[in-house]
Amino acid sequence: MEDDILIQISNRIKERRRDKNITVQELASLANVSKGLISQIENSRTIPSLMVLIDIIKALEIDLNEFFKDIRTPGQQSPILVMRKDEYEYFEKEHTTGFSYRRILTKFVDHSTIDVVLLELEPNATRPLVETDAYEYKYILSGDIEYRFNDEKIKLQQGDSMLFDGRIPHTPVNVGDGPASMLVVYFFEEKK
Repeated sequence: MEDDILIQISNRIKERRRDKNITVQELASLANVSKGLISQIENSRTIPSLMVLIDIIKALEIDLNEFFKDIRTPGQQSPILVMRKDEYEYFEKEHTTGFSYRRILTKFVDHSTIDVVLLELEPNATRPLVETDAYEYKYILSGDIEYRFNDEKIKLQQGDSMLFDGRIPHTPVNVGDGPASMLVVYFFEEKK
C-alpha cells in the first residue's frame, strides 16, 4: 500500500472516531487493540494489518464500502495539484500541547510519498520524542526552535533548514517568546 493511501486511511479513522465522539482508548477497546496502536495508525506512524483495519472499521460501525469509497490511488490524481490556503487540513499528532499542524499536500511520486505540512508551535509547546518512518525536511519560517535528538540539541532560526532521518527520536521545542512556525516535508519511501 502506498503511503499516501495510508495517510488517507489514517485521517478517515481519526475523523470517524471524532464524529462518533469516542476516545482513542474507547476505540481501542472496541477493536480489541492497544490505545498506542490506534494512536500510531491515526498519526500514519504504522501500517495496520488487514484484520486489524477491518476490526477498527467495524468498531466505528462503518460499512467497508462507505469507508473506502473516496480513497484515491496515486494514478487517480491530477498531474497539477493546487491547494488553497483555506483548504489546508488541520490535524493532530501524538500527545502534544501547543502544536498546530496543517497538511498542505500529500503526493505519491515514483515509489515514495511526499507529505507537506505547516507546523506552528506555541511558546512552551511540548511533546515526547517521536520517530517517523520518513526522512524529514524542516524550514523555519519564523521564531526560534531547538530540535532535540536523544542527547543532541540543535538551535534553528528563521531561514534555517535541516534534513534528517525521522527514525532518530526527535522533537522540536519553541525556545522563543512568541509563536514559531516551520514548513515540514516528509519523504516516505515505498516499503518493499
